[in-house]
Amino acid sequence: MDARSPDLTPEATGWRADAPTTKSLAEVNATVAIPAAGAWWRRLLAFVGPGYMVSVGYMDPGNWATDLAGGSRFGYTLLSVILLSNLMAILLQSLAARLGIVTDRDLAQACRATYSPATNFMLWLACEAAIIACDLAEVIGTAIALKLLFGIPLVGGALIAALDAFLLLILMNRGFRFLEAFVIALLAVIAVCFTVQLAAAAPPVAEMLRGFVPKTEIFTNPEMLYIAIGIIGATVMPHNLYLHSSIVQTRAYERNDEGRREAIKWATTDSTIALMLALFINAAILVVAAATFHKSGHSDVAEIGQAFELLSPLLGLGIASTLFAVALLASGLNSTVTATLAGQIVMEGFLDLRLPSWARRLVTRGIAIVPVIIVTAIYGERGTADLLVFSQVVLSMQLPFAVIPLVRFVSDRRKMGQFTIPVSVAAIAWIVAGVIVVLNLKLLADTLFG
Repeated sequence: MDARSPDLTPEATGWRADAPTTKSLAEVNATVAIPAAGAWWRRLLAFVGPGYMVSVGYMDPGNWATDLAGGSRFGYTLLSVILLSNLMAILLQSLAARLGIVTDRDLAQACRATYSPATNFMLWLACEAAIIACDLAEVIGTAIALKLLFGIPLVGGALIAALDAFLLLILMNRGFRFLEAFVIALLAVIAVCFTVQLAAAAPPVAEMLRGFVPKTEIFTNPEMLYIAIGIIGATVMPHNLYLHSSIVQTRAYERNDEGRREAIKWATTDSTIALMLALFINAAILVVAAATFHKSGHSDVAEIGQAFELLSPLLGLGIASTLFAVALLASGLNSTVTATLAGQIVMEGFLDLRLPSWARRLVTRGIAIVPVIIVTAIYGERGTADLLVFSQVVLSMQLPFAVIPLVRFVSDRRKMGQFTIPVSVAAIAWIVAGVIVVLNLKLLADTLFG
């Protein structure tokens, strides 16, 4: 079946008649085989991969800045925000997977097939802004990791980070499963590094558990709210919704009702398990910061470089700082791969425009590197730390432009048919979307008038 197969046009009448029927990521669409028979775990393993690629965005360098700032300044209080953000992510990613599997369209293609050209162009601009903000976090995080491990200046590290534009090309040429294996291997490195640090920090269990209970102070304290929304922006990332709705289609499940039903089940299981790993790592970063920095009176630690210098002395573990930097580098490399793929999906989906992935990557990398170099030259490392947190708030500001169309699509029976989400799930999804919008408006008001 070619890349523009008419089979992609659904029988439902919920799409524009002139909508393109191009397959999402046509070069890898339906290329991963699914066993027709055998034990259930073999079928689950065949679907394992997309969820972990999505989870990368929930533990990228931007998360580190917000989690470190939240833990060092407010102790365990913002653990509740990480938990709630992760629950939101699990719901929204399952909806994104459902959309892709049922409609044979990713979220960007679904927007293009529904809204007017002007609306689509504005949505594309908002999504590109989010990807640039994410790219900014990756460049800064990778540059900081290179400096901590090898002493490379931040400006030099940012320039070296541009070379990873070709990493995805190399991995994709080996096959999509090879790409997924690479991502999962780096996630394992991050998990091991933080497990060791968490054990060394030995946080008080009762106090830590109380941190998972939401407190009204989070909403009433502007400083806490700013970091909380940064955590939401770093956790529920808009480009991940576009990414997930596309890469679930790499599985060669039967494109019929029964095949789609089973694909939804296994894809949702995959992403839920993977996002629980993201919850562990994000919580571990905040807990280590709270148990190490907040407890010792270092409540102003918001920079990754500061954390690196203080971790080993405060924990009494010589390798702690090195593990921290290794995990950061692994996080930056992983984020590069997934953000590159998301950028390709967004550009092709909204604009039906196909550029070589290396060309698109160099352009977005260039856009991200310029502000990093300028801020570093003027303000030094302190400026890059503030820029890292700010990039996550920008991401959060873009969330409604991805979440609202997604919830609308999966709630529309004309588009989803029998796979339309139940009214109860739709209600929860709209509440989540509403919470995101309200928190962003509150942040905007505090920033402008506070």
